[in-house]
Amino acid sequence: MRIASSSWLLTLSLILSSASAQCKEAAGIKQGRRLALLYCAQCHAIDKVSPSPLRIAPPFRSLHKRYPVEELEESLAEGIMTGHPSMPQFQFEADQINDFIKFLKSLE
Repeated sequence: MRIASSSWLLTLSLILSSASAQCKEAAGIKQGRRLALLYCAQCHAIDKVSPSPLRIAPPFRSLHKRYPVEELEESLAEGIMTGHPSMPQFQFEADQINDFIKFLKSLE
C-alpha cells in the first residue's frame, strides 16, 4: 500500500512538473510573439502563412532554412546592425532573447 501511494505521488509530481514546463514554454512563445509584433511585424511575416509586408524581409517561418535560429542570440543581445535597409536597430535582454527564439522555433 505504501509503495503504491509513493508511486502515485511520484507520478503526480512528474505530471505536474511536465505541465508546468509546458506552460512556461507556451508563455515564452507568447512573449516572443509580442516582441515580434512590436519590433518586426511591420516588415516580416511572423506567422506560418502570410507574405512579409516588405518583400525583401524574409518571413520568420523560413529563417531556420538559412541558419540555426539559436545563432541569433548574440546579434539580438548586441543589436542587429545588418538586415534590410529599413530594419530598426534594437537590443533584447537575455529573457527576451530566449522568448524570441522560442517563438521563431515554434514557426518551423
